[in-house]
Amino acid sequence: MNQSLPSHMSVIEFDGAGGPEVIAIREHALPTPGPGEILVKVAAAGVNRPDVMQRQGKYPPPPGASHIPGLEIAGRVVGLGAGATRFEEGERVCGLVAGGGYAEYCVIHEDNALHVPIGLGMVEAAALPETFMTVWTNLFQDGRLKAGDRVLIHGGSSGIGTTAIMLARAFAAEQVIVTVGSQAKAEACLKLGASAAINYREQDFVEEVSRLTDGYGVDLILDMIGGDYVTRNYRAAAKFGRIIQIATQRGHGRDVELFELMKKRLTHTGSTLRARSVAEKAEVARELEREVWPLIERGEIKPLIDATFPLARAADAHALMDAGHHIGKIVLVVGEG
Repeated sequence: MNQSLPSHMSVIEFDGAGGPEVIAIREHALPTPGPGEILVKVAAAGVNRPDVMQRQGKYPPPPGASHIPGLEIAGRVVGLGAGATRFEEGERVCGLVAGGGYAEYCVIHEDNALHVPIGLGMVEAAALPETFMTVWTNLFQDGRLKAGDRVLIHGGSSGIGTTAIMLARAFAAEQVIVTVGSQAKAEACLKLGASAAINYREQDFVEEVSRLTDGYGVDLILDMIGGDYVTRNYRAAAKFGRIIQIATQRGHGRDVELFELMKKRLTHTGSTLRARSVAEKAEVARELEREVWPLIERGEIKPLIDATFPLARAADAHALMDAGHHIGKIVLVVGEG
């Protein structure tokens, strides 16, 4: 490993569970890459909803993962563990980690790292791994999105939502309908390619979906809300529709109308990404390199960045995410790219 590296680095930790005020910056010893791993000098790290949930004490790291928050990074390779051969020192990479991203240096398994797409800077690259892998696994692998599908995306202006809009459009969905909480968010989603944006504060999305699809419903729903949305999703779905659950911001559904699921022969499934094995994440990474990276490099898709903050202002980044006013991704700028 590079002998010129420092012995210590700055990291973000949580002093207990709570709001952004529990976020603190600390000094840690530099991590050492193990077999098949690489050490990355982090230039930027994405901020995601699971980070917020970890801060709140609701989503602890999986066994063996770093307690330092941060699930996606971009930077340069500065060290190679035993047997690591996919990258050379100095190469620009981005990738998905189970923890440790809010730091100046981070270890990642080489199979879960990807080359930074040509034409992208480090901030944009840091907005790719967690978000794009989540959307790919749920909309395409589990949701089986195909050309001609009608799709409903809840939380359309979030990092996940904006990515889902672009990918659904790129792969020829017939309609991409989103739910949002403001006119500004609606306009942003329409600009990205959404067919329609439903303001959930003012409109019933079930009624609007029926109107927009001439009573057909939607073939695929990506939901991060849960709660009372579960049964409402069943009502908005077309016959043989697929509902994919990726979060439960409103809690678990109660009094779910299972007969609606039965009579329409719906499929309702869900997933998490963080605790998956290196091999499972690697499979997703290779599919993204093959199917999506060329779209990014041709300029057909580009991650939407709402705001950036230096690592020392991670609390401000979390406060912005808590407020819910952002459109697209929030990214921490850690070092030079």
